[in-house]
Amino acid sequence: MWWGREPPAGIFSNKRSRSPLGMLRGFERQYGAGMTQVFPIAQAAALPVWRRPKALLFLMALAMPIAFNTWSALLNNFVIEAAGFEGRDIGLLHTVREVPGFLAVGVIAIIMVMREQVLGLVALALLGAATAVTAWFPSLAGILTITMLSSIGFHYYETVNQSLQLQWLTKAEAPQMLGWLLAAGSGATLVAYLAIMLLWDRLALSYNVVYLAGGGVTLAIALFALLAFPQFEAPNPQIKKMILRRRYWLYYALQFMAGARRQIFVVFAGFMMVERFGFDVHEITMLYLVNLVVNIIVAPMLGRAVARFGERRTLGFEYIGLIAVFLCYGGVYYLGWGVAVAATLYVVDHIFFGLALALKTYFQKIADPGDIAPTAAVAFTINHIAAVFLPVLLGLLWMVSPVMVFVLAAAMAGVSLALAMLIPRHPRPGHETIFARPALPCPLT
Repeated sequence: MWWGREPPAGIFSNKRSRSPLGMLRGFERQYGAGMTQVFPIAQAAALPVWRRPKALLFLMALAMPIAFNTWSALLNNFVIEAAGFEGRDIGLLHTVREVPGFLAVGVIAIIMVMREQVLGLVALALLGAATAVTAWFPSLAGILTITMLSSIGFHYYETVNQSLQLQWLTKAEAPQMLGWLLAAGSGATLVAYLAIMLLWDRLALSYNVVYLAGGGVTLAIALFALLAFPQFEAPNPQIKKMILRRRYWLYYALQFMAGARRQIFVVFAGFMMVERFGFDVHEITMLYLVNLVVNIIVAPMLGRAVARFGERRTLGFEYIGLIAVFLCYGGVYYLGWGVAVAATLYVVDHIFFGLALALKTYFQKIADPGDIAPTAAVAFTINHIAAVFLPVLLGLLWMVSPVMVFVLAAAMAGVSLALAMLIPRHPRPGHETIFARPALPCPLT
């Protein structure tokens, strides 16, 4: 930050230009405007509030769920009614959808020729465009192709978005801001779901209209962000090659286990609500809405909890809670504890998963500043390794014993708990685990 001292030479020509508006105009004269402008992030306070990095992060956090959750909300009905999907077809579709996540490491090659910010917004635009035209291809081949395109957009956006969050937010503000960004995404999802619920029958909407609207909004926001925001220059250049560092091994292991647990929740928790308790579409949707409202309220609190108690304690609390939840899922299925208990567990499950933002802040604290972008891509790939094989294998186990699926999930959460206990109270480079000797004395607690 240079204001209060002599500004960089060549930016301001007179004292009048030292006002915020003068500073902005001076920078625009030097760097250009719009999407071609390169703007040092440390000097972003000279921009209007709506053009600052945090505003862009919030805009992207709002845009992505609109397209993704519109696609998700209508998917099962659309593929059955329009393309006559059967069980094997929907399984193939979800396998195709997860492949780009497994290949997210390809982001490293792209950022060699494209800025991360541009790549993130282009990927967001691809997600919006593919969602918008989903109903134009009502066949197995067409739906699989569009799903692949939208999944590339989604997974590459998520990879870059995580990297930009950790580069643009300071370590002190990251936990709280990540909580608010999570709440913003839940709010956007809530609006999308409510719009579908309230207007689908009343206006006799078609799949084409809803997909065009949801995808079009995301596409429009992405194009606006490309044109309206400058290219923010982070203070630390990113390494543009794949890296696997031995000292990040705990982060990699936690990411792998998080991806495995996520698959069990995504695939089987909702499936149990339908198979075991006969939930209708509107009941499942209502459960999603309750989750979203709870997340909007709780997510900022989760960010504050990470900031106050640290990553080891909050992740430990999450994993202990998930062990209990998964075991209770098994009890619900086997002992028939009732639909109210199952629905409550589903909401609590969702809250615990929100604490996963502590994984991001843990990595931010231990990483070399230049490692954030390539490691985000590698971690996203590691997170999706389980998605390639676990749903199929656990689906076979479900046919034999649904309870064992949830017992296995509890065991996975137990492994994650053991790993989380290896995180130091104050992680930093050189002190990534409790086994590493800190190079400097730990700060006083």
